[in-house]
Amino acid sequence: MIDIKTEKEIGYMAAAGKILTACHREIAKIIKPGITTMEIDNFVEKFLKKHNATPEQKGYMGFPYATCASVNDEICHGFPSDTPLKDGDIVTIDMVVNLNGWLADSAWSYGVGNISKQAKDLLKVTKDCLYRGIEKAVIGNHIGDIGHEIQTYAESLGYSVVRDYTGHGIGQEMHDDISVPHCGKPGRGLKLREGMVITIEPMINIGTYRTTLDKNGWTARTEDGSLSAQYEHTLAITKNGPLVLTEQN
Repeated sequence: MIDIKTEKEIGYMAAAGKILTACHREIAKIIKPGITTMEIDNFVEKFLKKHNATPEQKGYMGFPYATCASVNDEICHGFPSDTPLKDGDIVTIDMVVNLNGWLADSAWSYGVGNISKQAKDLLKVTKDCLYRGIEKAVIGNHIGDIGHEIQTYAESLGYSVVRDYTGHGIGQEMHDDISVPHCGKPGRGLKLREGMVITIEPMINIGTYRTTLDKNGWTARTEDGSLSAQYEHTLAITKNGPLVLTEQN
């Protein structure tokens, strides 16, 4: 079911988003060569507990961790591990915060130490794709307008857009019946209405958009082993335009 939120309910989600944003900012301070994604996962658990929040994805359909930690060619749903991050790696940390039953979802890609120009360019383009998609998230537009903007921009620069994983509606449930692909045609798909809350979370690859799935049944990788990055915000559709609830800037 598509759940339309009241202004008050959007406020509850913004409170969860504020904690999530603060957590990402702290992660940015500790990511460096030698740290493990399991250490980051443990940090997130403690941070959320300190702020009276919980990691919603832990236990979701059996997922065992507080975060998804996806390194280099891992697109999404990577398992935290005890393998130290290396200078030059990129890692996406994705988490869903539950505060008093209301959720916020955000992923951020981080460079580890000194990363290559190719990796820097990928991170910039992926972030730009996110914000270009957000600009299209206005009352009266369609879901396809968001995906078309992202796809057109990424492909114009020689990158590919992952098709197999999408953004989604969110509220008191992690996913509702809204699906937000990051490719598409303008004017197609669900029309955006005031009070909808969605995630936009483009996954952009240097090589092919095609994916493979690890034996754990969760972790998606690029089929050709190329680098992948992801940035994600939770946002509300309002009469004043898109309201980002997990703002990083």
